[in-house]
Amino acid sequence: MPANPGTDGIDGPQCAVMEPSRGRSRAGSGAAALAVIPPVHASVFADPEWVAPFAREAERLGVESLVLPEHVVLAVDYTSRYPYSRSGRVPLAADCVMPDPLDTLAYVAGITTTLGLSTGLLVLPLHHPLALAKRAATVDRLSGGRLRLGVGLGWMREEIEAGGVDFASRGERADETIDAVRALWSADSQRGAHFEGRHFAFTGVQSFPRPAQAGGVPIEVGGTSPAAIRRAARRGDGWLSLGLRGDRLADALRRLADETIAAGRDPAGVEVTLSGVTTSDSVDRATLEQAGALGARRVVINMAAADLAEARDELREVAARAELTPAS
Repeated sequence: MPANPGTDGIDGPQCAVMEPSRGRSRAGSGAAALAVIPPVHASVFADPEWVAPFAREAERLGVESLVLPEHVVLAVDYTSRYPYSRSGRVPLAADCVMPDPLDTLAYVAGITTTLGLSTGLLVLPLHHPLALAKRAATVDRLSGGRLRLGVGLGWMREEIEAGGVDFASRGERADETIDAVRALWSADSQRGAHFEGRHFAFTGVQSFPRPAQAGGVPIEVGGTSPAAIRRAARRGDGWLSLGLRGDRLADALRRLADETIAAGRDPAGVEVTLSGVTTSDSVDRATLEQAGALGARRVVINMAAADLAEARDELREVAARAELTPAS
């Protein structure tokens, strides 16, 4: 789960301005959309009386999507280093209430009509592809094709190992999961799906319903390491950057384009999402326009207010500064 790099990020305190990349490999088209993460630290988005009005207000104001993070478990004591803060500690208590993101998005799908639904980030090595394909396709079908799967490897060794997964091989396992999920979604109606890997294997099986979106639910690979960018280029429908800006973001975008071309794909086919480049109190229209100029599809911000009335006010202020178009 990425914290809000705007408050304790790897690049220090953030402002709304993102420096345009020099010699970037892709051109933007218009302003980026705005997506929001609820205040995870406050343990509020397991409460339907908080989530429902928050999600409806976000939709009404023109927010593009709601993004929900995941930790299957949080370790009480851990030695793993959280890579998105200087302290190396995740800004969440072990008893933080963090509901399952796909289940929560299924609930949100039922109370909204246009709001996009995204995980950000799902700890992919802890998910079996058969179960994940079924769950994601179900949410996508019931929401009318509004789901995105933001996925990552997970940084907390204690969480990964508690799930019975070898931490060192989680990258290979994640790659197989992406491929296996897509095999299930694209299986021939008569012969079924076939997949053979080191971690997963199946043959002649079917999984229905299929996603509502043609080609399946978009899979957005998160992370800033060379391996994460390479995974996004080779397998992702999108790449989610965490906390990068300025020259570091420009370098990552160039690497993404180069890796995508090397994989025989069109860089324009890999959607870019920027997270942690600004805070809710500083995002404005210029932020979204600068992100669009970099080739980004959306900007994700972490909301701060836990009180529902304050959270809705915060949403309205962000929407006004960003000049969002309210839903009709």
